[in-house]
Amino acid sequence: MESNSKANPIGRRQVVLAAAVATAGWVMPRNARAFGQEGAFHPRMLRTGSAPWDAARASAPSRWAAELVRRTSAPARRVPRTVAADDGELLEEPFVLWGGAGPVPPLSGGQIKLLRQFLQLGGVMLVDDFDPASGEFKRGAERELGRVAPESPPARLDPSHVIFKTFYMLDRPVGRFAGPPHAEAIVRGRNAQVIFLSHDLMGALATSVQGGWALDVPNTMQRERAIRFAVNLAMYVLCSDYKDDLVHAQWLMRHRGRREP
Repeated sequence: MESNSKANPIGRRQVVLAAAVATAGWVMPRNARAFGQEGAFHPRMLRTGSAPWDAARASAPSRWAAELVRRTSAPARRVPRTVAADDGELLEEPFVLWGGAGPVPPLSGGQIKLLRQFLQLGGVMLVDDFDPASGEFKRGAERELGRVAPESPPARLDPSHVIFKTFYMLDRPVGRFAGPPHAEAIVRGRNAQVIFLSHDLMGALATSVQGGWALDVPNTMQRERAIRFAVNLAMYVLCSDYKDDLVHAQWLMRHRGRREP
C-alpha cells in the first residue's frame, strides 16, 4: 500500500529518490543540464497512423503535466504536442506516449527505424491501452514493438521497481481501470524503456472542456492513485539519461520532488 505521510516530506523524498537513483544505476554526467525549458517533462503523444485520440483522452497529457507541476517542483510543458513515429522530431526529447484502443496497423519501415533509434538513445515510451478489457491495442503494440526491439521481449516489473517509488510509495499501477497488479516493460540494461499498461491511465486523467473529469472512475481514491502513478512515471522520465549521439544534444532529466499534494 502507498504511504502519504506528511512528516518531513523533503527528507523522505530525498531519501527515496537517492535510493531510486542507486537502484536504477543512473549516472549523472558532469556536464548534465539543470531543469530548463528543454528539461521539462513533455508527455508527447505518438502518432503512428491517421486515427487521432478521442477528444477526452487528448486532454489527459495536459492534465498530467499540470498535476506534476502542482504536486512536485518539477517543470512540465502544459500544452503537449503530437509527434509522428516517422518524424525526426521524435528524437529531440526523451519521452513519448503511445495510446489507443483496437487493432494496431503494422509500423512502416521508417517508423521502425526511428523508434529503434529513439530507444537506442535512451528514450522512454509509455504504451497505454484505452480498452484493457479487450487488450487488443496492447497486444498489437507489443507485436509491433517486438519488431523494433526483437532482442528485448516485455518482462513483468517487480513491485520493488523504482517506477513505484520515484515520488509516491506505490505497490502497483492504477488507471481508470484497476487492471492487473503489475506492469510490463521492455527493459534494456537496468532501465525500463517501454512500459506497457492495461489500465487506461489517460482515461483517469482526461478532463472535460469545463475542467472536470471527463470519464468515470469507480471511486475517488482510485483516481488519486492513478494520478500518483502518473506522477511517478513522469519523475522516472525526468531521472533518465537521454543521450543523442548525433549532434549537440545530451538529455538528463533531474528530479526535484519536494512536497505532498
